[in-house]
Amino acid sequence: MDDREHQELDRHAPETAPNRLLRFVVRIVVLVVVLPVRMVWDLAVAGGQVCRRVLLPPAVRALTALADGVGWALERLFGGVGWVLGWLIGTLVLKPLRWLYTSVLTPLGHGLRWIGTALLLPALYGLGNGIGWLITMVLIVPLRFLWRYVAVPVVRYGLVVPVVWLYANMLTPIGLGTGWVLSRLWQGTAWTLGTLWQGTAWVLAQLWRGIAATGRGLGPAVAGLVMTLLVAPIGWAYRRILTPVGRETAAAFEVAWRIAGYVSRAVGRALAWLAWHLIGAPVSWAYRSVCTPVGHFLRDAVWAPARRAAAEAGRAARAALTTARETVRQARRDAWRALVGAPAAERPGEPRGIPARTLGSTTTVPSAAQASESPLGGDPFAKQG
Repeated sequence: MDDREHQELDRHAPETAPNRLLRFVVRIVVLVVVLPVRMVWDLAVAGGQVCRRVLLPPAVRALTALADGVGWALERLFGGVGWVLGWLIGTLVLKPLRWLYTSVLTPLGHGLRWIGTALLLPALYGLGNGIGWLITMVLIVPLRFLWRYVAVPVVRYGLVVPVVWLYANMLTPIGLGTGWVLSRLWQGTAWTLGTLWQGTAWVLAQLWRGIAATGRGLGPAVAGLVMTLLVAPIGWAYRRILTPVGRETAAAFEVAWRIAGYVSRAVGRALAWLAWHLIGAPVSWAYRSVCTPVGHFLRDAVWAPARRAAAEAGRAARAALTTARETVRQARRDAWRALVGAPAAERPGEPRGIPARTLGSTTTVPSAAQASESPLGGDPFAKQG
């Protein structure tokens, strides 16, 4: 901000050598104070951009891949085991519990409900009515009789009538006389206090008139003294000292912030150049010349065979789990046959397969022996002995 802009900001402030010296000193001090703050601010902004653009996407991708791998491993590990555990829980726990609920608890609950509805509720209803009638006849009727024919007459003629007579014939005349005496006493007291107040008010009015006359004489002198000794120096200090200092400080902060930005960007470019030539270029060369060939070798010679072996192991594990499921199903069927017996078509001693047909009929008879499908004359193509 040049001198013309300062004159436009404050046309009444003259441009003098002390103002120029003050502006120069304030700008140097503010630049020294603002420069570290601006550099720290630019460094924080650059760090946030690096974290948002460079570090955050790879971290998100790595966490996503790790979560997918863990989920796949858990699914492959606990798939078959979960099926076996579910079958065991269903067979050993849920089916007995369902039978217990259906065959034992449900009939028991219906019986208890019938007992409570048909027997207990009428008995409790009759018992409650009897107890209520007994309480009414033994307790409530005597108490009602005592209240109506004993307590009410005693209270009425022993307490209410004497109190009413005492109030009408003794307390009312005493109260009227006491009220007349107090009213006369209050009238005398009010006249005395009114007279005393008028005298006090006259004295206070005369005193206030004297103080007001004294104030009218001393007021201008005190006001002139305050204006001369207090207001005028404060106004001069505000116009000549505080206003230029505040204006120059604000302008210096603006200029120093821009200069600190230029310095901070220059320092940042220098540090970036040094970091690239000391760290970035060697790391890039090592990545292209060493890590890339080694990575390709590991991918082709180690990772691909390991992945194929893992796939084969997974297929073998799935086949083993399938075999285990079939074995468990067969064991369950055998256990069921051992408990309830085999079906009629699979009992020993009975023919299996398609039921035989009787000669000359198309009706299937389960108990008939299976007829031969060859003609009566034997096999015409059989070899003659």
